Amino acid sequence: MSVDERTNLRLKETLKETEAAAGAEPQVIRIVLTGGPCAGKTTALSWIKNEFGRRGYRVLIVPETATELLTGGVAPWTCSSNLQYQVFQMHLQLEKERIFTEASSGMKADKVLIICDRGALDNKAYMDDQEFEIVLNKLGLSEVELRDTYDAVFHLVTAAKGAEEAYTTSNNQARTETVEEAVRIDERIVAAWTGHPHLRIIDNSTGFEAKLRRLLSEITAFLGEPVSMQIQRKYLIRFPDLAWLEQQESCKRVEIIQTYLYSADDEEIRVRQRGVDGHFVYYETKKRKINGVKRYIIERRLSYEEYLTCLLDADVQRRPVRKTRYCLTWENQYYEIDVYPFWKDRAVLEIELQQEDQEIRIPDQLHVIREITDEDAYKNAAISIKIPEEEI
Repeated sequence: MSVDERTNLRLKETLKETEAAAGAEPQVIRIVLTGGPCAGKTTALSWIKNEFGRRGYRVLIVPETATELLTGGVAPWTCSSNLQYQVFQMHLQLEKERIFTEASSGMKADKVLIICDRGALDNKAYMDDQEFEIVLNKLGLSEVELRDTYDAVFHLVTAAKGAEEAYTTSNNQARTETVEEAVRIDERIVAAWTGHPHLRIIDNSTGFEAKLRRLLSEITAFLGEPVSMQIQRKYLIRFPDLAWLEQQESCKRVEIIQTYLYSADDEEIRVRQRGVDGHFVYYETKKRKINGVKRYIIERRLSYEEYLTCLLDADVQRRPVRKTRYCLTWENQYYEIDVYPFWKDRAVLEIELQQEDQEIRIPDQLHVIREITDEDAYKNAAISIKIPEEEI
């Protein structure tokens, strides 16, 4: 197959992916709705079901497993140990998610949205590191596999952090945390999910209804109508203090290999290996530029075999781009710091936004040289051809 034939085939596939084909299995998207205690999840689930049901989605909600077990009498204090309880909870949670996912594939709907009321990685917030490793071994899964199996994660910040007057334990008999405990649990849950490629944090900077509207906007932006839009700012920064980054609880290191495939001039197609310590997941991403900061994006998970097949279409004029990404959650914003092996004096900071004019707060420990959002030379696609060599 010639390069032009491959390009035309991929363009046709892109069009097919933006519309559900008649008679085909539904497009199934799995997202996690999580948050600290008294964050508004119960009301948010109702809003999500109503809003996206109206938009044509079949919305399925996987109930919160911890609440089911605790109200049923199975708890860390009734089991032989917290570890035993966490194993039970994780097994039940993953089995429920499997059943919902399998059931969705046969439904008469073009689009199915599965909302997991907390995801499997929430449980990490209630274990120490040793307990978590034991649970992973019993499940036969890695942390990367457990975290990145979901398409997106939306975290509602606890009312105990920024809306203390609204914090209560009276609306959930399984909730017993003080304000201080709720804040700490919220921080641990954010830390557990940090590293996911699509993590969004909804804080208490507005009233409760506005908070939920922001959540709906974030989910809408992720799902896209008809395709997902990405609003991104990029900054050239001085080489970061890696020791400081690695000391932050809400920072995760991810190793990435990004390979560009043959594509049309106005489109970018890449495949990516993403993970750490020998555990990886694989993605194919298609992007088309709308303006300087906005692009449409279509992304799908690949099996290892599909990833290898895609590599056969690698653009031989480009080198694979290797980088170490530090995912950092800081003051309810999510940052991605890309460290490349060929630079010792600089790195690239990326921030994904909901609005083009959204306020950006950058930690003092990250020293910005300049914004490079519109500088093609610092885009990964350009770096795969030529590495910028300017003096810093």
